[in-house]
Amino acid sequence: MNRICVFTLLGFMLTATIHTVVGQQLSTLRVVAPGAALKKVDGVFAFSEGPAVNKRGDIYFTDQPNDKIWKYDIHGKLSLFMDKTGRSNGLYFDRQGNLISCADEKDELWSIRPDKKVTVLLSDFEGKRLNGPNDLWIDPKGGIYFTDPYYQRDYWDRIQPDIPGQKVYYLPQGKRQPVIVEDSVVKPNGIVGTPDGKYLYVADIQANKTYRYAIGQDGSLQDRQEFVPQGSDGMTLDSEGNLYITGRGVTIYDNKGKKLGNIPVSANWTGNVCFGGKDRKTLFITASESVYTLRMLVKGVE
Repeated sequence: MNRICVFTLLGFMLTATIHTVVGQQLSTLRVVAPGAALKKVDGVFAFSEGPAVNKRGDIYFTDQPNDKIWKYDIHGKLSLFMDKTGRSNGLYFDRQGNLISCADEKDELWSIRPDKKVTVLLSDFEGKRLNGPNDLWIDPKGGIYFTDPYYQRDYWDRIQPDIPGQKVYYLPQGKRQPVIVEDSVVKPNGIVGTPDGKYLYVADIQANKTYRYAIGQDGSLQDRQEFVPQGSDGMTLDSEGNLYITGRGVTIYDNKGKKLGNIPVSANWTGNVCFGGKDRKTLFITASESVYTLRMLVKGVE
């Protein structure tokens, strides 16, 4: 057998071994559908991020370096939704079907209608430029919680933040200015709340911790508890209250903070995750230059 054949055979054996190991890990997770496997969606992206699901079950996600928003519909079709998106990062749909975006080219919050008409919801905080809105969650009242870490961008005309510290903000529905609801975390990033509006999860990606807060009637955050000793780039919840944390694959914790397991993803970094599909049982994973889907037994809550 020549050297090329040997290398080819070894490559096939290694790939088969990886698929076997991944399959074994998935089979131990009770939330994953029996026999389900990660499926890579055709397409190459510079850095996929910010998946959000609409009422129909279609998933929209960003490719921030390329300044695009993509759509992955309930039939598995991938299409470009929008170009020139203000360098959108995190996304979330409001109850009216508008796509709310963390547009950090100018550090704004955008509302993007289905016809792609843009309304700037927020452009500053008390006259100062925000660090760079990163991820968001909309509560049942229509208020927007968003994280504002500082990641230096090569398309900015500044090299330091205008606002000291990296904070979590709340923009009440209909208001033009947000309020600071958390300023003691190091670098907030992933954020998600429970559908009843009672609790909010915030990941401190630098301190490698995720906190859970009780949400007050006025939108304030109370009773901070360290939920898990792991940070996250993006997060989602399922109908059982399990929390899905990204970074090295997708790590799943139950509603008490007990680790259920990890979904291994063959990428340098898993940026974000959400549930989609007509029945909300498709887990959609943005993983750097790729995106993946995985069939689940549980539904998402978005």
